Amino acid sequence: MFAPLVSVRTLLLAIFVIMAGSGFLSTLIAIRLETAGSKAITIGLVAAAYFAGLTVGSVRVPAIIARVGHIRSFAAFVSIFSASGLSYSIQMSAPFWGILRFVDGFMMAGVFVCLESWLNRQATAKTRSAILAAYMIALYGGQAIGQFLLTLGSERPSMPFVIAAILLSLSVVPVVLTKIDQPRIEYVEPFSVRRLYSASPLGVVGVLVTGAILGAFYALGAIYIQRLGMGLAGVALFTSCVIGGGVALQWPLGLLSDRIDRRSVIVGCLLMVLAVSAALVLFAQPDARLFLLGALFGGFAFALYPLCVAHANDYLTEEQRVGASSGLVLAYSAGAVAGPLIGSAGMQLIGIQGLFATVALFAMLGAIFGSWRVIVGRAARVANRQTFQPLTRTTPMMAVPEPEED
Repeated sequence: MFAPLVSVRTLLLAIFVIMAGSGFLSTLIAIRLETAGSKAITIGLVAAAYFAGLTVGSVRVPAIIARVGHIRSFAAFVSIFSASGLSYSIQMSAPFWGILRFVDGFMMAGVFVCLESWLNRQATAKTRSAILAAYMIALYGGQAIGQFLLTLGSERPSMPFVIAAILLSLSVVPVVLTKIDQPRIEYVEPFSVRRLYSASPLGVVGVLVTGAILGAFYALGAIYIQRLGMGLAGVALFTSCVIGGGVALQWPLGLLSDRIDRRSVIVGCLLMVLAVSAALVLFAQPDARLFLLGALFGGFAFALYPLCVAHANDYLTEEQRVGASSGLVLAYSAGAVAGPLIGSAGMQLIGIQGLFATVALFAMLGAIFGSWRVIVGRAARVANRQTFQPLTRTTPMMAVPEPEED
């Protein structure tokens, strides 16, 4: 079981350290801006800048990697990311931090493309599932553990940024010393959004809604918890519960979707996100139930992206799936840019309840559309259905087939 992971252990270690050092920055930045008196809409704009950078980077960085190679590109991306992390401590300014978040997003896209294309090249048909699962555990595990670095800034405000820069810098070491051969970046023929929507309307709308839901949460979830009266430790624990729940429920829900109409599972997840979000709207005083609801929210919300990708693939040929994965990532990114903006507007209008009220609205609209597609659409033919695989919401590189040997 673990044999396939030995050859890629340096890459898995790198993504774990990177996520431990960077995964808490969105939470920290939101809290710092809130403490400084910034309005919710300002915090939303700064958060949206990260997802905009991630989107632009996903399109632009493959050409950079193809020109100079994976190791040099990775070292450059992480070095700039580390410098950006330190730069937050120079000046407390929302416009300045917005620029830095765009840079962070672009560099993070470079990291994801480097590592995911590299892992994909090492994977075979037999080992792909094990490598992808290990990658997800390393990514989300690092992100969850990193949340607890939030508490380091109580006496020295710059300390979390310094720790983030240190961890990012250290992540370069296992990659530059690896013996794994560098792969080629394979060109992915884009699949137009119009064609993708024609093939799978729910696939496109589903990932768009998922991006809005998770983009809003990552941008403003810490503000919601803090305004409930919890400290940094509570914020870290809640965020970790959301991430942990997201990892725990992907496999069970995915296996269920392999056995029944996948559209019904997607609609069911959206309805559960709606119900949990409505419950979170009603919270006035934090208690243990808050963390349980957070885990449930993460479990059903995180499962939506791989479910929607699997559903879209059910209506595509093998040749179309690679290009389609790129379109689905971009649709998710568009939602992730819009989510913080709409969520922050909701908080500006109705207060603390505005975040999960907005998330509930996203989920409701998605569930209505999904239910309509169940009624009017055709179910995928059994022969075309692809087995569910858990996926990260990063780049389409893990979907690129292994290139033929020369």
